[in-house]
Amino acid sequence: MAQPAGDLARPGPADILKLLAPYPGRAAMAARIALICALTAFVTSAYGTPEAAISAYVVFFLSRPDRVLSVMLSSALLVLVTLMIGLVTVVAMFALDDPMWRVACITGLSFGLLFVTSASKLRPVGAILAMIVGFALDELGSVPFGEVATRALLYVWLMVAIPVGISIGVNLLIAPSPRKLAGRALAKRLRLAAQSLVEPEATADELSACLREGDAEIGTWLKLSVVDGSSVRDDVGPLRQAVSSTLTILVAADLAVREPSGRLPASFAAPIAETLENMARMLEAGGYPVDIELKLPSGAELTPLARLVVEDLHEAITRFAVVEAQADVASAGKTETDGRTDGRTDARAEAQTSVESAGKIETEAQPQAQIKAEPAPPAGKRGGFFLPDAFTNPEHVRYALKTTVAAMFCYLLYSQINWPGIHTCFITVYMVSLGTTAETVEKMTLRIAGCLVGALLGIAAIVFVTPVLTSVAGLMTLVLVGAWLSAWIAFGSPRMAYAGFQIALVFFMCVLQGAAPGYDLTVARDRTIGILIGNVVVYLVFTRVWPVTVAARIDAGLVALRQQWERLAALPDAVTRRAQAASAMAQCGALEQDIALMHYEPSWVRPEAQWIAERRSALAKLDALEGPMFLLAEHRPGDAAIEGWLKRAMDGLPVPSDETGAAAATSAAVARALALPSARKPASPVAPNAALPEAAANDDTRTALLRLGDARLTQLEHAASDDAAKGLATHAPA
Repeated sequence: MAQPAGDLARPGPADILKLLAPYPGRAAMAARIALICALTAFVTSAYGTPEAAISAYVVFFLSRPDRVLSVMLSSALLVLVTLMIGLVTVVAMFALDDPMWRVACITGLSFGLLFVTSASKLRPVGAILAMIVGFALDELGSVPFGEVATRALLYVWLMVAIPVGISIGVNLLIAPSPRKLAGRALAKRLRLAAQSLVEPEATADELSACLREGDAEIGTWLKLSVVDGSSVRDDVGPLRQAVSSTLTILVAADLAVREPSGRLPASFAAPIAETLENMARMLEAGGYPVDIELKLPSGAELTPLARLVVEDLHEAITRFAVVEAQADVASAGKTETDGRTDGRTDARAEAQTSVESAGKIETEAQPQAQIKAEPAPPAGKRGGFFLPDAFTNPEHVRYALKTTVAAMFCYLLYSQINWPGIHTCFITVYMVSLGTTAETVEKMTLRIAGCLVGALLGIAAIVFVTPVLTSVAGLMTLVLVGAWLSAWIAFGSPRMAYAGFQIALVFFMCVLQGAAPGYDLTVARDRTIGILIGNVVVYLVFTRVWPVTVAARIDAGLVALRQQWERLAALPDAVTRRAQAASAMAQCGALEQDIALMHYEPSWVRPEAQWIAERRSALAKLDALEGPMFLLAEHRPGDAAIEGWLKRAMDGLPVPSDETGAAAATSAAVARALALPSARKPASPVAPNAALPEAAANDDTRTALLRLGDARLTQLEHAASDDAAKGLATHAPA
C-alpha cells in the first residue's frame, strides 16, 4: 500500500545523500551555470563593473534546462530591469535629496509591487523587482550628486546585462534543445517501467515519484521544440501520443509493482522490458518508435489483474506514437486545437447516446479539459493579468503589508545604527516572504542553512585559496567550483533547492568583492549577520501578524482534485483523458507536499492533529485509487463506480458544488481545524461498492478493478479507524 500522504519529516543525513544523488542532466546543468558564472566574473573583472557578486548570482535566475526558455527568460528579465531602472530614475528625481520622501517612496513602491506580486501573474518575479527598486533608491540616497546617481543606475543595468548576454550566448551554443529533453524524459520513464517489471520491489518509490511529476513539463518542451526548429510540426502529434501512451505504461507498471496478483511471469516481463528498452534508445537518439511488434505468449493462465496489465501494456506499446482518431473534423484545414475541440464535441455526443450519466459529466468537464489541453486560456476572468480575487481577497493586501513592514524595519535598522554591511537583512525579507506561514518558515530554514554553508565555503576560500591567486584565470576557477557546487544543489530536489541559491549568493559575496579577489573577512561576517536578522524579522512578522495556514489551500485542492477525477473519468478522448489524469496525479503530489509543509507551522497556526489526519487519509485513499480509476476510465469511460470510490475517499470532507460553496466550506473547515481538539467517534467505513456482484457476471476486467479499488479503500479505512480508536483511548479520562 501507499505511504500515508504528507508523512514527510525533515530530511536526515541518508535523505540528504539521496537528494544529492546524480540524475541524467544534473551535471550538465550545473556545468553550464558554472561556466556562465565564471565568464561573468571574467567580464566584470576586465571592465571593473561594481557588484560582480550580484552579476554572478543573477545567472541562477536565468538558466533553465532547455535553451529556448533560458533565452526567453534572460531577455524578459533584461526588459523588466530596464523598466524598473526607468521607474527608479523618475522617482529619484523627486526623492533623491529628501530622506523622508525617499523612505515614503520605498514604502509605497514596495507595497504596490508586492500587492501585484500576490494578486497577479507577476508572482514569480514581483518580490525581486520590489527589492531591486527599494535597494536602488536606498543606494542612490548615499551618492554625493546627481551625475554619480545617473552613472550608478547605468552600472545597475550593466550588472544585469552582462550575465544576460553571456547566458544567451552560452545557452544557444551548448544548452540542449527542448526536443532532446522531451525524448530524454520519455526514455527515462520507459526504462523505469521496464525495470519495474523485472525488479518490482526496487522501483516502487521511484515509479510513484515519476507519476507525481505529471506531463506538463514534457508538453511544454514539445511546444518549444517547434519554436526553435528541433521538431517539425508533423512530429508533434505522434510525440504527444507518445506522452499519453507513456502514462498508460507507467500506470500499468505501477499496478504490477503494487499488487502481487498483478505481477507478470518472466515469459511476459522479459520481452516487454526489452521492447521498452529499445523504444527508450530510439527516443534518446532523437526519433520515436513506430510500427512496434510485441509478441507475447497466451495470457489465459494469468490472473485477471496480470492479464489487464499485459493487455494495457501491449496496447500502449504497439500504438505508442499512433495518433488516436479523434472524431469527424469539419475540415482538414482546421488547426490542431480546433481538431481536438471538435473531436471532443462529437465524441461527447456519442457517449451521451450510449451512457447517459457519462454524457452529463462530460458536459461539465468540457471547460476544464479545454483549459488544460489547449495552450491558450479561454477568454474570461482567468485570462487577465490579475487573479479573479485580486481586489476581493484581503490576503493580497495583508501579504503586501506584512512584507513591507518587515522590509522597512530592516531598512531603518541598518540605516539608523549606521551598519550598511548588514543590508542583506533588507534583501532577505523579499526573498523569503511567501503567501503562507509554512512556506515562509521552510524557505527561511533553507536560507539560514545555505547562508551558513556559503559563508563557511567563502571564508575558507578567502583564507586558503584567494592569497595564492595570481591571475583572473585563478579567480574564474574559484568561481567555477563554487558555482558548480551551488548549482548542483539549486537545480536538484525542490526540498533543498533554495539552499543552493543561498550558498551561491553568500559564496559570491565573499570571494567577489570588486574587480579583483576579495580578502576582507568582515564582508562575509556582516552579510551573514544581515541574512540571519532578516530571517528572524520575517519569522516574527509572518507567524504573529495575520498568519496564513496552508489548510485552506489543502481543502480547496482536495475539492478541485475530486472534481477533476469526476470529469476526466467521463472523457471519451483518450489523449485528453490521460493528460487530465497526469495533471490530477501531479496535483495529488502537490497536496501531499502541502500537508508535509505543516510541520513548519507554529503550534498556534497549525490545525489540530485530527484535521491533518483526515486530510492525510483522504489523500492516501485518492493515491490508492489513482491506478484503478485511471484504468477503469480507460476501459469504461463514465463508469459510475468511480464516483462511488470518490465519495468513499472524501467521506466527511467538504464537497461544495460551486465557487461560493467552495469558499464557504473551506472557511468553515479551517475554522474547525483551528478549534480546540474534541473527542470524536471514529467514522465507520463506507460500504464497499454495491455494483460488484453485477460486474462479476459481466466483465472480468471491471470486476478485477472494482475488487482492487474496494480492497485498497477498505484497508485504509480500517487503518484509519484503528488509529482513531487508539487516539481516543490515549486521551480517555483515567
